[in-house]
Formats: sequence, structure tokens, C-alpha cells
Amino acid sequence: MTSAAPTAPAVRTAPAPSATLAVDKVGGRIGAVISGVRLGGDLDEATVAEIRAALLEHKVVFFRDQHHLDAEGHEAFGRLLGELVAHPTVPSVDGRYALGIDNDHGGRANQWHTDVTFVPAYPAFSILRAEVVPPYGGNTLWANTAAAYAELPQPLRVLADSVRGVHTNDYDYAATRPEAPSRELEQHRKVFTAVKFQTEHPVVRVHPETGERTLVLGSFLQKLTGFTGHDSRALIGVLQSHVERPENTVRWQWRAGDVAIWDNRATQHYGVDDSDAHERTLRRITVDGDVPVGVDGRPSTLLAPRSVPEPTYGIASGASTNGVLAQS
Repeated sequence: MTSAAPTAPAVRTAPAPSATLAVDKVGGRIGAVISGVRLGGDLDEATVAEIRAALLEHKVVFFRDQHHLDAEGHEAFGRLLGELVAHPTVPSVDGRYALGIDNDHGGRANQWHTDVTFVPAYPAFSILRAEVVPPYGGNTLWANTAAAYAELPQPLRVLADSVRGVHTNDYDYAATRPEAPSRELEQHRKVFTAVKFQTEHPVVRVHPETGERTLVLGSFLQKLTGFTGHDSRALIGVLQSHVERPENTVRWQWRAGDVAIWDNRATQHYGVDDSDAHERTLRRITVDGDVPVGVDGRPSTLLAPRSVPEPTYGIASGASTNGVLAQS
């Protein structure tokens, strides 16, 4: 029996523009630079509301020259957007929430992905802070998955609305990083798959804050439910190609002290691995998300393990929202 379609979420009313905060678009469909603000845990509610509104509209927002922001300030600011959550398998670099995004250890994120979609309630927002950047290369690209969905031909949209897919952290690492040393790659895989997750998501989710429909794809997507491997790969490729269209993307050239925040429910991103042996060190924290709901009203389902285990620090993903719906 088909579930009733979800009730459209209430669309947030944009706050009145600030006299000091400036939001300047850097792409037609995604990305904006916010200036006139010093990030930290002491921001007032009106300023946070403006940042959130800009984030929901532009999908990823950038802040320059936030050199004052350390690990504690990074976390304090993140808590203004919601409950923080640690990575479910990879240990943090500070014993709390910060994930190290470094160009070593075989873990370069040079494939299109949405953060942690192998768990049901994957993060709502990711906040990335640049500490050390290379003299060239090492840019990050983001793609707008709401714009990608909106431009699909009508027959393809109808198909996407009805399909679900299985996401996992246990995928072929060697295929995505063939140049990485085998020992380094194996260690990364061992850590990343300390718990092996499988989650079935709708390919199209209804955004809980904007009401937009967004595509749930990326490199953690293993297969489409009910399709053969050949057909699954072909359909994923067709849908993913719309996400990666240059018109739906923005490219950011990092400087030390930069901060990027993206709506992880409406984007994919890709870290370009072209800085040779130069050091590139960034720190990412994530804000807890909700369990996606498809166009038909069905939520995502955790297939394995039986429940999302408690991380070494903080809450399990989804615990601050409706994570109970994720259990099979």
C-alpha cells in the first residue's frame, strides 16, 4: 500500500537584510560569499537566521578571513545551526567532532558525494574550515542537486521520484583511488568501514525546510533497488550526469582562514586532487540531519547494522531529530 505523500514543509521566511551582512552570488545556480560577519558562538539570532536563509537559498556559502576561528570557535558556531554529530566510523582529530580533511592517508575525497549518505539521517549541514592550503590546486566543487532535479526531463523526473537506492560505506576504494599506495589505501578502508552500513534512501527526497525535491546520489550509492546491476549503473550515470553539469556547480579556490558551509541535503561536492605533494589541511564538523522522506512519503531505511551505533563522542546520527524512523 502506497503511503500518503508528505505534507509540504513550511518554507522559512527570509529575515530582513542586515546593515552589515552582505551576500554576493558567485554562481547562477549555486554559491554565495557572505561578508561582514565574524563567525563564532556569540552571534545573535538575527545574524544566524540570515546566514541560514542564505545557505538554504544558495546551497553553499563562503566566508573569507576567519583566521580567529579555532577548533572551539568552529564547534561553537556550528551549534548555532543545530546539534553536532561526529563521523560514524572515522575518529576525529580533536577527540570531539572535527574530521580531518587532509591530502594524505589515502582518503582524498576526489569523487562526487554527499556526506555520510550511508546512514539514514545523514548530516544537514557541513562546515569546513581551511587551516593550510597548497600554493596551487586543491579547490573544491559543489553541485546543486535541487537544480539538477528541476532540469530533468519530465519522464526522467517521474522515474526518479519512484526509485530507491542502497548507499554503503563498503565500496571499491581501489577503483576510486587507483594511484594510492596499497598499504595506505587498506588502512583507510579498514577505518572507514569499521562498521559496514547499508541504507536505502529515496533517489528523490523532499527537503524538510525548503520543500524542494533533491537528488540523493553520489559515490556512496551502490545500486538502485529492483534493477539489475547493468540497468542500475546506467540509470545512476544518467541522473548523476545532470548533477555534474557545469551550470549546476561552483568551484572554490581556498585561502587559509576560509570557511565553507553547505546544505548537505541539497548538494554534492568534490575535492580536486591536483595539488601534488603540497600540504592541504582542513577541518570539517557536521550538524545532525533528519531521515529523508521520498515523494511517496516513505522514509529512508537502515538495512545494516540493526541500528546506528553510538560514536566515540556525542550522539548517534539522527538522535537529535527523528532518527528512530531509520531503524528497520
